[in-house]
Amino acid sequence: MTITFLGTGTSQGVPVIACTCPVCMSTDKHDKRLRTSILIEGDGKVICIDSGPDFRYQMLREKVMHMDAIVFTHEHKDHVAGMDDIRAFNYKQQGPVDIYADERVQIALKREFPYIFDDRGYPGIPQIDLHTIALAPFNVGDVRFTPIEVMHYKLPVKGYRVRDFTYITDAKTVLDVEKEKIRGSKILVINALQKEKHISHFTLDEAIAFAQDIGAEKTYLTHISHRLGKHADVSAELPAGIELAYDGLKLEI
Repeated sequence: MTITFLGTGTSQGVPVIACTCPVCMSTDKHDKRLRTSILIEGDGKVICIDSGPDFRYQMLREKVMHMDAIVFTHEHKDHVAGMDDIRAFNYKQQGPVDIYADERVQIALKREFPYIFDDRGYPGIPQIDLHTIALAPFNVGDVRFTPIEVMHYKLPVKGYRVRDFTYITDAKTVLDVEKEKIRGSKILVINALQKEKHISHFTLDEAIAFAQDIGAEKTYLTHISHRLGKHADVSAELPAGIELAYDGLKLEI
């Protein structure tokens, strides 16, 4: 199974519009971060976790030719705004794309994309099969997902464990009962927004402490802001076994 980091940036991406800070002006490709999402390919399925505003470009960059499903973490725009672009897959595949979301996220999708759910079925709109999830494990084909609830300030967000790989974005607090679902993962992906305190995201130090508590063989940090610092500089500061993810990074699990 292959995991591709489609994007590793926070809601504004990096560089940020109109910003002239050293990170945004960097020429290092590792400092160019689209909105956070991953692609899972394996067991006969191609699955995205989230479809943010950069979804179209991410699909083109990675030459994705087929899409079976999108699994959503939560309803913020930087995680759902690109869902309209599944239309291209509908046309190529001559069928719908499976969408997995909890009831709260479904309400947001219906608000943001009302035409998709319109009974009149306007020609050319995205075609989806909607699946309701909660905290119980579920399957996309043979790919088993175990949801992990984390708190993004006061908003519940779903992370997911697939085999020995755990992917979490937008976390600030994680209850012990949810941590137990993560323990034993060989690869952990966790958000690390910036070095300064933040109300709804792990800071770099908090992400490192969380990673060390979980004890995965390898941890990758994602959902990164331009305030964190340059990729090369921050990478040099990290403990062994913890790395910054970057757009286009591929992992085999």
